[in-house]
Amino acid sequence: MPVLLVLGMAASVPPVSSGSPRDATARMPGMPGMAHAAGTAQGLARGLATEQDGYRLNAATCGVPAGLPTAFQFAVTGPDGTPVTDFTVHQTRKLHFYAIRTDLTGFQHLHPDISDDGTWTADLAALAPGTWRLYADFIPNTGPHATELVLSRTVTVPGEVVPTPLPAPTGSTVVDGYTVTLHAQPMAGAHQLTATVSQAGRPVTDLQPYLDSYAHLTAFHEGDQALAHLHPANTVNGDHGGPTLTFQALLAEPGNWRVFLQFQTAGQLHTAELTLHVD
Repeated sequence: MPVLLVLGMAASVPPVSSGSPRDATARMPGMPGMAHAAGTAQGLARGLATEQDGYRLNAATCGVPAGLPTAFQFAVTGPDGTPVTDFTVHQTRKLHFYAIRTDLTGFQHLHPDISDDGTWTADLAALAPGTWRLYADFIPNTGPHATELVLSRTVTVPGEVVPTPLPAPTGSTVVDGYTVTLHAQPMAGAHQLTATVSQAGRPVTDLQPYLDSYAHLTAFHEGDQALAHLHPANTVNGDHGGPTLTFQALLAEPGNWRVFLQFQTAGQLHTAELTLHVD
């Protein structure tokens, strides 16, 4: 059964790196070391901005220890400056949290817990040294027309940085014995993206629902780490997904995108990684 997804995308803005002049001039009040990116036209700096529409991503630290799991705490403050505690459930969760290093390695997709005072705790797996961008994807529960927001900030993990070159674009990859193949020749803008899942040469038809869909796809743009996040538009029934998954991809910027396609079988979550070139 095909799955039709509709994109909610973070628009690209120029790169923001730790220690850049823009970081130095855009510190957040009351949060030393907190950097944020300026908004783009129409306020669509989702994914690369720390603040949008009066909502702000706050954290107590700009650094995370290397090589150790970390309970990373943060809060989202609203237009009145107080922590937001009421969020709309979307894709079965109140907030989706992502982590990626500047070389687009180390992808993590988490669903943190919130305390009564609005503090979120994301249990990050150990991070390698380098600069990481952390994203919070949420919808404040302000009514039926509330806007989904994707805010982010960077943190530094100390130590010797060993960057990983971005793998060359390819149409297929293997994860946990499953072959995931993308069938697309995408150009910047809205285009259909189709993926198939097979195992040992046979089509897979037992995909289980994960976050109310048979697949979840996140992509990051090389260079600025703009985020594209695909949302399910329909409800699935039963453990009978696959082998074909269909997405409506809105990748506004040309260049290379690192794609992370997540799907579930027999209770196990699989994450397929590949590079997609967009003309």
